Amino acid sequence: MKITFLGTGTSQGIPVIACDCEVCISKNEKDKRLRVSVLIETENNTLVIDSGPDFRTQMLRANVQNIDGILYTHEHKDHVAGMDDVRPFCFKHKKEIEIYAHKRVLNQLKQEFHYVFDERFNYPGIPRINANVITNSPFEINGETITPIDGLHYKLQVFGFRIGDFTYITDMNAISDEEIEKVKGTKVLVLNALQKTPHISHFTLEEAIAMVKRINPEKAYFTHISHTLGLHDEIMNELPANIELGFDGLEITI
Repeated sequence: MKITFLGTGTSQGIPVIACDCEVCISKNEKDKRLRVSVLIETENNTLVIDSGPDFRTQMLRANVQNIDGILYTHEHKDHVAGMDDVRPFCFKHKKEIEIYAHKRVLNQLKQEFHYVFDERFNYPGIPRINANVITNSPFEINGETITPIDGLHYKLQVFGFRIGDFTYITDMNAISDEEIEKVKGTKVLVLNALQKTPHISHFTLEEAIAMVKRINPEKAYFTHISHTLGLHDEIMNELPANIELGFDGLEITI
């Protein structure tokens, strides 16, 4: 399994518009973060988790030629805004793109991209989407099992996903004991770590480190990183040996 970090930033990305903090003006490429997303390539599938507003740039930068599906964590704009940009895959491969999401998220997508799902707008230039409702139960894509991890983004339900020895969790600040048990045994964990100060809907750096210690993966990477967290290289020096900050373009193999 190959994992590519397509984006590791928050809803604003880094640099943030009109900000001149030390992170936003940093010359280090690891401090430049597109909106959060990850590419997962296995023997059976090429999957993307979330299609935010930087989806087109991310697909081009990673030279992605085809995808078997998009898994959606939740409906916030920084996770869904780029769905229309699946069109080239539809055109090239003459197929529908499979998307997988909670019913609530699919309903929101059908509102925001009504022209895609409304048969009255049967225009040849729109993306072709096949929507799959998922619940907090394992499901399969091309024979490969995907296990949702249920959590809360303040009061909003959000899914993380486990695929084999890889687990991806973003935009959460609460996970039940039962859901944590589903993550244990994973080799590589990706977890959101927004900033050092308390936040209403995201794990702080300290909370994320504590969660990693509880789950005890072989390796953990933090994502959904704010410019307020600090410079990449400085924060790296503060982390335990088995934890690293993710960065855009990072590739790992499991």
